[in-house]
Amino acid sequence: MRVEFNRRRLLQAAGLGLASISGVQALAQSFSFTPNQRYPDPAVYVLDPSFEKLRLFNSTLEQLGTGMRWAEGPVYLPSTQKLVLSDIPNNRLMAYDERSGEFQVYKDNANYSNGNTVDQQGRLITCEHLTRRVVRTEEDGSTTVLADAFNGKRLNSPNDVVVRSDGSIWFTDPVFGISGEWEGRSASPEQETTNVYRIGPKGEITAVITDIVNPNGLAFSPQEDKLYVVESHDNPHNSIWRFDVAENGQSVANKTKFIDAGEGAAPDGFRVDQYGNLWCGWGHNASIGTQKEDIGGNMQAYPLNGSPEEFDGVKIFNPEGQAIGFIRLPERCANVAFGGPKRNRLYMASSHSLYALYVNAQGAV
Repeated sequence: MRVEFNRRRLLQAAGLGLASISGVQALAQSFSFTPNQRYPDPAVYVLDPSFEKLRLFNSTLEQLGTGMRWAEGPVYLPSTQKLVLSDIPNNRLMAYDERSGEFQVYKDNANYSNGNTVDQQGRLITCEHLTRRVVRTEEDGSTTVLADAFNGKRLNSPNDVVVRSDGSIWFTDPVFGISGEWEGRSASPEQETTNVYRIGPKGEITAVITDIVNPNGLAFSPQEDKLYVVESHDNPHNSIWRFDVAENGQSVANKTKFIDAGEGAAPDGFRVDQYGNLWCGWGHNASIGTQKEDIGGNMQAYPLNGSPEEFDGVKIFNPEGQAIGFIRLPERCANVAFGGPKRNRLYMASSHSLYALYVNAQGAV
């Protein structure tokens, strides 16, 4: 059933977990959502007993806003208690206000922004597809360009971004934003490879990884001695690779396949908690003839009949790469972020909607 996206209807739907929207017209489908009344929430699957300590038995999945075309890049802004995320095809940033419950446009004409993060000063850092650059929003609202080229050639389309404690900024640069008109502008790549870059504290740019085809989500381990990177076009399956970070924090080595996503699965953006677990946006890669598989590995059966919607959600892996939990969502999840005053609220940017779940874990700093 289609839900008309206006303030009156959203207020009527508040009991269904929809956040109110002030003066915002939807530019895509809006979906109603009925949260589970039962504790524990049956949408949260324990695939290994170790996940029990991370699941709050009396916390249920919530839908905070809807009406986007492709939700991506969530980041929590502690100074304003807002969760900001990208609605890429609609060329805008959206924001959910934890204090008021409102879900509103945060920025129009956002240059088809994708990944977002904050630096140590709390400033928003954004990957822009249209301009093919990484930018920082200053306290006065002005924009500082951090990277738009490497070796004299334009970047492809910066995708996801993280900040290390030494102040360096790391981002992936696949071709997704220049491969068509949907998430940017069609153009030919100028870089010979699709890379992971590091922007040093003094602004110097280096290509730290050059042998991953279309790197996507990335995150550091809690001790920052490991870097995880999604390869979206790996063969035969999409993968998450692990690298050792040098002691000086300027390079990586020892590329190791950490997670083979398996037949039909598509990991995207992810974040790491303080225990080193990976909370990964998950979905189907639209391949034909997907075989039945167990999303929980060998530990506990999780029924999949091959339908793409059964892949939709967040899949959690421990530091050894074992699947331990799964959060089933009604839409494919592209990326996640930890937020809230205690950093224990998992925000999930999922196709048309933003969802949240309180968990017994905190995002790694």
